[in-house]
Amino acid sequence: MTPRADDPEFRTRVDHTLRSFVDSQRLILTELGPDLDDLADAAIAFVAGGKRLRPQFCYAGWLVAGGDADEPRIVTAAAALEWLQASALVHDDLMDGSDTRRGRPSVHRAFEAQHHEESRHGDPVGFGVSAAILLGDLLLSWTDELFRSSELPRTPDALRFLDLCKTEVVAGQFLDVAGQTRESLSVAEAMQVVRYKSAKYTVERPLHIGAALAGADVELIAGLTEVALPLGEAFQLRDDVLGVFGDPKHTGKPAGDDLREGKRTVLVARAAELTDDAGRALLRSCLGTSDGVGPVRDLISSCGALAAVENDIARLEDQSDAAIDRLGARSRAILGPLALTATRRSR
Repeated sequence: MTPRADDPEFRTRVDHTLRSFVDSQRLILTELGPDLDDLADAAIAFVAGGKRLRPQFCYAGWLVAGGDADEPRIVTAAAALEWLQASALVHDDLMDGSDTRRGRPSVHRAFEAQHHEESRHGDPVGFGVSAAILLGDLLLSWTDELFRSSELPRTPDALRFLDLCKTEVVAGQFLDVAGQTRESLSVAEAMQVVRYKSAKYTVERPLHIGAALAGADVELIAGLTEVALPLGEAFQLRDDVLGVFGDPKHTGKPAGDDLREGKRTVLVARAAELTDDAGRALLRSCLGTSDGVGPVRDLISSCGALAAVENDIARLEDQSDAAIDRLGARSRAILGPLALTATRRSR
């Protein structure tokens, strides 16, 4: 029977690996000072409840390339990608000024609240900001430490893809930040942000890392890219739609945060493309304001931008689906269910 990358047992093993790793790091941290136990607590709390998509795509790459489904070291290597995701999200929440993540206070807000509760001296906001920066840096360091500890034979080959992944996600984040300083982005420019901020680091590089660990050749790596890029882009477009129209009870974040923050997403770019001069004037005046969330959301829906992005998602899903078929029946059994998980979701 062909193993599946979305096996719940694999996710359980990833969870156990993350907890065990934090337990070992806690011993190191608490020897350096009692306050550092707070960092260990924040780290394990932050990754609780995650979808584990990046570890699962890493495992999928491993399986497609012929890796042993029962090899325990691939769990260690794949789990390391969860620290990379956590690092990016901690910093992302800070840059965006987000109050919540997965229905809980974001890291900078949690440390700010702790400062208040313990009646500490100094600025609670500054303490929260500093703690979040440092925790994000620590989690990025843990990515490499946990990954190397897997000691799989082809770890050096896979590290090249991990290094690219880290560079690309920072590049994507900067493109996103820079995009918010411009009056508008074209659909093509907004899609460039999607590709580097999410598609490559969520799907393509995890697939490459797992496949490289199993000894994949250049042809298979290229075939996985054909699957990954449209799938990763569809994943991020779904994320953008949920950020505007999703149910906060499912997403764990207030609806409309992207609009409130002035993000030049593909949804916004499509709206600017499809609306009239009055609609574009509304975007200029309302995007990036709290009061403008409702009017911009209504415009995105009424001008056809939401429908256009849903069509984009369907088109990208079809492209990825065809690429999976080209890899063969075994790859279809491994990747097919995981691909649906990435784009057919409510959170």
